[in-house]
Amino acid sequence: MSTTADPAAPEGGLEALIAERRAKARALRDAGVDPFPHRFPGRSEIATVRAAHEALESGETGTEVVRIAGRLAARRGQGKVAFLDLDDRSGRIQLWASIDRLGEDAMAALLDLDLGDILGVAGPVTRTRRGELSVAVDEAVLLAKSLRPPPDKHAGLKDPETRFRQRYLELMSDPDARGAFITRSRAIASVRRFLDDRGFVEVETPTLQPIYGGAAARPFTTHHNALDRDLYLRIATELYLKRCIVGGLEKVYELGKDFRNEGVSHKHNPEFTMVETYEAFADYRAVMEMLEQMVSTAAREATGSTTVTWKGDEIELAPPWRRLDFREGLLQASGVDVRVHTDEAGLRAAMRAAGLDAPDGIPWPKLVDGLLSQTLEPTLIQPTILYDYPLELSPFAKRHPDDPAIVERFEAFAGGMEIGNAFTELNDPDDQRERFAMAAADRAAGDDEAQPMDEEFLAALEHGMPPTGGLGLGIDRLVMLLTDRHTIREVILFPAMRS
Repeated sequence: MSTTADPAAPEGGLEALIAERRAKARALRDAGVDPFPHRFPGRSEIATVRAAHEALESGETGTEVVRIAGRLAARRGQGKVAFLDLDDRSGRIQLWASIDRLGEDAMAALLDLDLGDILGVAGPVTRTRRGELSVAVDEAVLLAKSLRPPPDKHAGLKDPETRFRQRYLELMSDPDARGAFITRSRAIASVRRFLDDRGFVEVETPTLQPIYGGAAARPFTTHHNALDRDLYLRIATELYLKRCIVGGLEKVYELGKDFRNEGVSHKHNPEFTMVETYEAFADYRAVMEMLEQMVSTAAREATGSTTVTWKGDEIELAPPWRRLDFREGLLQASGVDVRVHTDEAGLRAAMRAAGLDAPDGIPWPKLVDGLLSQTLEPTLIQPTILYDYPLELSPFAKRHPDDPAIVERFEAFAGGMEIGNAFTELNDPDDQRERFAMAAADRAAGDDEAQPMDEEFLAALEHGMPPTGGLGLGIDRLVMLLTDRHTIREVILFPAMRS
């Protein structure tokens, strides 16, 4: 039986294992056998084969010859009979190999394979006397020689650095990791299907933008040589999607990557996946209801239930979600009233008096955001919609008709983190220009995340944008909730890492 080694094994031992495997590949080529053939036609997934033969009794063999392929995960036995485990993405099945069925040469070739090799097998399905569903091997074909040993099946991948940098090792060795990314794929497909069924049009807007905007964040900057100008990786799709609303598309969405030049944390990665939706003639209350339905539908279609487990708690994602006024929620959680402490110095003093972190030099909107993240946000485990934010925090949201100091904005929280952000969108170009001016003052005061002036967007608004409800939903954080993963790097296949 071949020896396996963890990728972190001592260098000499690993090099010896690699040399042994390469020698086997050379021997195959010398014998006229390609260790990397082109195809294995007629293959069925292991789960499909298992489902079709579950009714077999112990000792019974089916009449159909099946063809399966996957990675060799384990082997037991030598000589005349051996049992091997074969994995594909759908599951695992045992192979029953005997010299009587294969002959001496084919049996020897099968036993000479290493764990991790990709193997194609043909034969009937049988249930052994011990009750194990197996494929009786009539043909075995090496499809790809693994020149490096797989992770040790007992120790697994314990080092997070290895898991994230070499995600393929985790995927090949941990069915739960594969399952999490399959859940992610199903959730994304569900979101798309949900929006398509509601009449939204999926569009694509520029990733490289001459002016970044739509969020408070630092951009990544690059230079276009032919145009001889600096461009920015988008921090949001908002301002281009609103141009689509101006143009009459009325219901649009984009699902893709955004990029923000910010720190890395358990909730943040410099590139992340968002879906943004914009619906003409709707407001933020209509968006609230749509978000509840969309998230609960994605949960059900990706996991089979609207109830998910998060850090030991049961979270129910089915509507209706709790609604909580922003000011009242912060006051209850912190004892600080942001409508009373409306200047930077006053709010900082009130936060410090409450024992909260309130650094010098931080503008009032960021202090409010810090107040939220330190006090209220961690308590919002069950889905909660926090609504009616101060105007200063929301440069693209429409003022509330009953109170011009607040805007029709909400954020959605679950699992103690924000998963979505939505507005009744600001469509008055003169008001929007004033908000840009407010952001310019923040930039002049040292806030490098404040929104820059965008004259082209203002020109679009001046052509007339209907009342519109907009939404941004973080796909990565949604998948964290659905899979009970507690850091964003667990749900991004290849997250950003330090050198």
